[in-house]
Amino acid sequence: MHPESTSELKQLSDEEIRTWPLEAKDRWWLANVYKGDMPQLTLRSALTGMMLGGVLSLTNLYVGARTGWTLGVGITSVILAFSIFKLASRLRLTKTDFSLLENNCMQSIATSAGYMTMPLVSSLAAYMMITGHVVPMWVSMGWMILLSILGVLFAFPLKRRFINDEQLPFPEGRAAGVVMHGLHGGSSADGLFKGKLIAITAGLGGLVSFAKSHSLLERLSLGFLAIPDYLDGWLYRWVWTPAVLGTPLKDITVRFESDFVMMAAGGLMGIRVGVSLLIGACLNYCVLVPWMIQRGDIAGALDPAGGVITYSFKGITAWSLWTGVAMMTTSALYAFFSKPKVVMASFRGLFRRRQIDRADPMLKIELPMKVFVFGIPAIGALVVLWGKFFFDLPVILGVIAIPLVFAFSLIAINATGLTSVTPSSALGKLTQLTYGVLAPGNMTANVVTGSITGEVASNASNLLMDIKPGYMLGAKPRQQALGHVLGIFAGAIVAVPVFYLIFLRGDPNGLVTDANPFPSAVVWKAVAEVMANGLHQLQPSAQIGAVVGALAGIGLEMIRGLSKGRFPLSAVGIGLAFVLPFTTSFVMFFGAFLFWVAARASKRETGWVHRTLVANYETTCAGLVAGGSIAGILVQVIDVLLVRS
Repeated sequence: MHPESTSELKQLSDEEIRTWPLEAKDRWWLANVYKGDMPQLTLRSALTGMMLGGVLSLTNLYVGARTGWTLGVGITSVILAFSIFKLASRLRLTKTDFSLLENNCMQSIATSAGYMTMPLVSSLAAYMMITGHVVPMWVSMGWMILLSILGVLFAFPLKRRFINDEQLPFPEGRAAGVVMHGLHGGSSADGLFKGKLIAITAGLGGLVSFAKSHSLLERLSLGFLAIPDYLDGWLYRWVWTPAVLGTPLKDITVRFESDFVMMAAGGLMGIRVGVSLLIGACLNYCVLVPWMIQRGDIAGALDPAGGVITYSFKGITAWSLWTGVAMMTTSALYAFFSKPKVVMASFRGLFRRRQIDRADPMLKIELPMKVFVFGIPAIGALVVLWGKFFFDLPVILGVIAIPLVFAFSLIAINATGLTSVTPSSALGKLTQLTYGVLAPGNMTANVVTGSITGEVASNASNLLMDIKPGYMLGAKPRQQALGHVLGIFAGAIVAVPVFYLIFLRGDPNGLVTDANPFPSAVVWKAVAEVMANGLHQLQPSAQIGAVVGALAGIGLEMIRGLSKGRFPLSAVGIGLAFVLPFTTSFVMFFGAFLFWVAARASKRETGWVHRTLVANYETTCAGLVAGGSIAGILVQVIDVLLVRS
């Protein structure tokens, strides 16, 4: 182990960050933090990062199809790689330990792979739902790779400003840096405990996912071991069937699911979002949906087998999504524009004069400026041409999107650097609103241009989130940028074929199901439809719901701002519940509630409950999500292959 890795993390004081010129900060970093002789982008770190990134990209694909959200995989990959190489070292399978910067480079590759899957569950899925046509797999793969690389090219020129000069915190990236420093610089016991914990919880999550696959267990003559999908079957069989206004609640997704993955995802989201999801779900499914069914605004279909009226999740959300979409959109936009200082600060630095020494101390380790000068126009042109030939995007609309990308990347990076929350959804909706004016009635252009700005800005922000721990630990920026690009290819190669095999299955109209509601794609499609057709095309009750949802979104964000963030509800969480099945919202609330109770009930810091569910709750949740989602995808792959055979 290099001696530098055992020292305390060195950083400038707030006053030094505020008063020192950039050149002085760079020279201080080179003298005190930079570890130029430590291995970083080695063959083993690249292969490990691409392997873990490819596998962990499936967790975001699975969770994104269920919730519309993505989860950071950086800390998960850090702990997994550390544990793998510690074990290999003990078994004498490797001659040297995994270095601090190898681990950092590996997490950058893995995180890049995890985040780049987002278009599959949002804009790209929405495009296929609107057109009804399957985009060829290689076209989707190329589109996602181009958008991600364009994000890298836009981000790196801003790295010197946001990370080297202003040194924004990037909280999630800083957390990964602190974890890596602790694993490599302190006692290995804590790292090994985290490794064991993530392995055990991943195994448990995977076991539950396999146990829920009734068809697979029946084929193996192990059907008696199957875990029921729902835990309330006994209630309806032996007690009674709850109903509201004559509609049985179990017919409109009000059930209790045995889903450890979503339970763990709720633990990561926290009690505020969990309670908001529960409130939104109860309001929608226990009040509004039965009322709309009684009014005839939500139509059912006659089940010929049972002779009863049934209600599909797709039919329910055709009405309810407008309230949820309006609430999420206005709350995101209000939260974004209610902080004008963040927006203005993003642009102010562009016009600030700096005295830069011609002998730039970082010249030999930063990416050369010519990469961006030639790369942005070249990749930008490829994006525009790809959009024209494969997505019917007029060239002029594609060209207009590129400068918007730069402006939105500035804003997104600044917001992510301060809060770890990337406003990609709000920025995508802003683009959709903009193109609703520039190209009225063109739904495909609306979605494709929103994809360009939202996804590129998101990738740029996530890149700097990855670069932050590298800067803290003394990594070479060039190698970390190259690692990020490797992660882009790893994510595309693994996630895109899996999406086509088990989710798309050749039919965009069958993409949204009770099990995989694709809420983010539904929202993208809904905004495009409103921009093209107007609200007057909706049922009157849905129009009222949209107006009420929009006002509620603004009102809830205003209250949150006035309370300085202490208001316990999330407008996005409440709105999201309108486009998720009740089962998913409830199980995520239950997960958040369990970890919240554990944090308050646990008194002994040395007890296993505190170590597992409080001190290392992120590790526990990440293991359950990773194991359960990967096993869930594997089970679906096996089912598809068995059906085809």
